[in-house]
Amino acid sequence: MAKTLYESLGVAKNASPDEIKKAYRKLAREYHPDKNAGDKDAEERFKEVQTAYDVLADADKRKQYDRFGSQNGRAGGGGPNVDFGNVDFTNVDFGDLLGGIFGGRGGSAGAQRRRAERGNDVEAVVHLSFEDALKGVDAKIPVELTVACRECGGTGAQPGTAPVICPECNGRGVKAESQGLFALSQPCPRCRGNGTVIEKPCPNCHGSGRERRLKTYTVKIKPGVKDGTRIRLKGKGEAGTHGGPAGDLIVVTHVASSPTYERRGDDLIVEVPVSYATAALGGKVEVPTPDGPVSLTIPAGSEDGKLLRIKGRGAPRLNGSGKGDVLARVRIQVPKRVNKKERELLEELKKVSG
Repeated sequence: MAKTLYESLGVAKNASPDEIKKAYRKLAREYHPDKNAGDKDAEERFKEVQTAYDVLADADKRKQYDRFGSQNGRAGGGGPNVDFGNVDFTNVDFGDLLGGIFGGRGGSAGAQRRRAERGNDVEAVVHLSFEDALKGVDAKIPVELTVACRECGGTGAQPGTAPVICPECNGRGVKAESQGLFALSQPCPRCRGNGTVIEKPCPNCHGSGRERRLKTYTVKIKPGVKDGTRIRLKGKGEAGTHGGPAGDLIVVTHVASSPTYERRGDDLIVEVPVSYATAALGGKVEVPTPDGPVSLTIPAGSEDGKLLRIKGRGAPRLNGSGKGDVLARVRIQVPKRVNKKERELLEELKKVSG
């Protein structure tokens, strides 16, 4: 363990000022450099004795040393013997407190330096036809982004130069301001917490390291995307700050409606007109699907609105596990006009069914 100042002089903690002075004079004569030329150990011992006497010979410094354990006789000097006495810590920021006690090198002092921050995510909308959404397509999406400056590569410094360590805070990004017992750390006013300064700013971005630029990305739209599907492109968003990673580009699909189909998840609903006779007696009708028309059997006695399923002819599933179904909704068509023969048959049917 390190010596106390009293041990350096070889006196007790309750030694009187005269005892301290007497011990100092004796040790100073013994280890004086003039008497010990070239002896490094003697030189170090002389400095130790001198430092101890400077503190203990001053009543105020000695009182502070006895209370706080500071080897330089000042509060906040740091060391294993720190005594906080009756200090009220209710509203104390312990990061700043520790930063002050240990010379501004700990707690939130270091944390106040600007950290690398991730760039913002950016959203872009891609408009798709119903058919393109079903089959998939490669879409080109123009996006205006804040990206790293192409001239300086994001450093903010003129090409051929680089940011230098801030001379005001020696690269720490913070400065400690003494507040009595504690030293409160604040962002350095010269570098604004960066720890570096740009002496020759880049003429293109004026030292910001970033610029607005229109970029075009090709996005692979998978077959079967729905309206509102979100596709995330990692690292294609806004540039990060202070060396942080770029954000993401989030592409939101907007799918146009179809005049033929109504989409329900991965299933497609289509209206199928059926004559009264076919609905009553049964028969076959042709149903459109994205893969081409399909012949569908209409069961006898089908009611208006009945749904008939055609498996595997719907929208592709995004997870690649096949397709949904086509649901044919029966719509019975009642003729607005009938010829003489049809009227006679319908009259006969009316009598029989009545």
